[in-house]
Amino acid sequence: MDLKSAEASVLPYERQLDEDLRWALCEGSRHFEEKSLVFEALHKIVRRLQALAIPYAVAGEVAMFKHGLRRFTEIVEILVTNADLLTIHRNLVGNGYWPTSAMSKNLRDNELGIKIEFLVAGEFPGDCKKKPISFPDPRTVAMKSDDIAYINLQKLVELKLASGITGTGRRKDLTDVLELIKMVNLPLELAFQLDVSVRDQYKELWYEARKRYVLLWRNKWLASGGKTIRDMASSLRAAAEELDRMRIDGVILEDTEGRADGYGRLVTTDRAVADKYGFVDEAEYWNRDEDERD
Repeated sequence: MDLKSAEASVLPYERQLDEDLRWALCEGSRHFEEKSLVFEALHKIVRRLQALAIPYAVAGEVAMFKHGLRRFTEIVEILVTNADLLTIHRNLVGNGYWPTSAMSKNLRDNELGIKIEFLVAGEFPGDCKKKPISFPDPRTVAMKSDDIAYINLQKLVELKLASGITGTGRRKDLTDVLELIKMVNLPLELAFQLDVSVRDQYKELWYEARKRYVLLWRNKWLASGGKTIRDMASSLRAAAEELDRMRIDGVILEDTEGRADGYGRLVTTDRAVADKYGFVDEAEYWNRDEDERD
């Protein structure tokens, strides 16, 4: 079977998602249970690599999933050496996998349609140009979980920072690091374990992750425009529904330490959520209590 015939024999996973929305939604649900075709393809390619005794480390979105940032993805990314990539192609092309295009280093699972992208040790993330950080030998950065080797968290963060700083259209990698900082509660001290070329960027993202947005909520406002009990009840219902939406979006009610001024202090660190509900940067508020104590 040639490449053209192989392409015709399986519908690429990303097209399967596009062509059947109902199935795509179910697949998304299965993904967060680690039962999607992506995870099936992951286990399948790992078994093949293990059979060939090839050192590897799972990278990209699947590695982030393992480290605590659970997000849907359409591909599996694998870190290998150049010599081992040649061995992979020699053994797998035409044997369950085909190149995604002529001369491509990436393969597609010919049964599941999942794209397997290979990151090659010694090459450079982002714009692919020479820089202080390159893709490492997988043996030096692999950590095992459930008998699968994943790239460790420190190196994953370092590579994403290098990619996001230098790669055109790769700003998403910086957002990934920001979300990892928030979700995994990465420490500021991690910066000093990273290459100096990305250290300042990590610190900037760490402080951005700690930025808080607030909204002062006062119950008295609910009754201020009400002319009847029905008006007041309607306002209360609308307020309760909005508060519930905020709760779902991760907003919290900060402990006011027993203050009896009638205000609730709602807090989020998510800029998108802050914009959605009209929160403002906490730094804009004048903390009069502190001034009065002084």
